[in-house]
Amino acid sequence: MAKPVVLTPDGLKKLEDELEYLKVTGRAEIAEKIKIARGFGDLSENAEYDAAKDAQANMEERIAKIEEMLKNAQVVDVADVDTDSVSILSKVKVYDADFDEEEIYTIVGSTEADPDENKISDESPIGRALIGRKVGDVVPVETPGGTIELKIVEISK
Repeated sequence: MAKPVVLTPDGLKKLEDELEYLKVTGRAEIAEKIKIARGFGDLSENAEYDAAKDAQANMEERIAKIEEMLKNAQVVDVADVDTDSVSILSKVKVYDADFDEEEIYTIVGSTEADPDENKISDESPIGRALIGRKVGDVVPVETPGGTIELKIVEISK
């Protein structure tokens, strides 16, 4: 059985929109590029044709990947988030004593992770360590740079 893909309602919508775009607009654009490239003559030495066929293969691979993700989607709504312990969609304020700073992370599925927005995957070292923990817990986190300790200050939606 395939592993569930944890998504927010927004994440689900983004994937569905991307799939629709690729199937309708993307395929039409690639077909047109292939048609134009065929007009350049000998296909055995036609770089434009090769590039268009490669783009088509990459797009079809992405379509298949999105379809598989949607088939295994597990949609989690923020309204269902329990603030007693850290779970998917929790906003977690942690204190890092080594750097004497607080950070707020939102735990999301790997598909929606965006470190620039402090959205971390439940499969990342920090996300994995925080899941199931409660306010006040000091959590050791194994990182590539060594072990750090984060104290959970607050859990919210």
